[in-house]
Amino acid sequence: MGYKISAALLVVIAAMCGLGYWYYNNTQATIMTLTENNAKLNTAVELNEEALSSLQTDYARVNTELSTLNEEYQAIRRQNRALADKLERIDLESAAVTNPDSIERAVNAGTVNAGRCFELLSGAELNEKERTAKNDIAFNKECPWLYATYRARGLLEPNTTD
Repeated sequence: MGYKISAALLVVIAAMCGLGYWYYNNTQATIMTLTENNAKLNTAVELNEEALSSLQTDYARVNTELSTLNEEYQAIRRQNRALADKLERIDLESAAVTNPDSIERAVNAGTVNAGRCFELLSGAELNEKERTAKNDIAFNKECPWLYATYRARGLLEPNTTD
């Protein structure tokens, strides 16, 4: 009978050892999986933080550019209003009847100057007359506001009379 109890205990001990071995291996596999998942999660968190930082930087840059564009738009609206006011004060029709040659020269020169404004706004290089202009009217009568922009960017020759 002692052998039977010893055999039964041996079977129980072997089963417990097998169960312990299985539990240890299963726990180690779970720990390894959780460690890998944690590493992936940390990487994802870092990427999300970088993306958020990048988005915040881009948002700030876009807001700055939007403010700049709105300011430029308001300046253009003021220039258009000033031009409209100037044109309202001039009776172009009677002036053309009275002095057609002078009006033709003025309109042609204005058209050339306005075309040059579009060229400059599109990124054209400054010509010698524009580079050496002493004031905004000498720069271009149709878009004198560009003089200050080019001067601020250092693209005009220094004016000795300032």
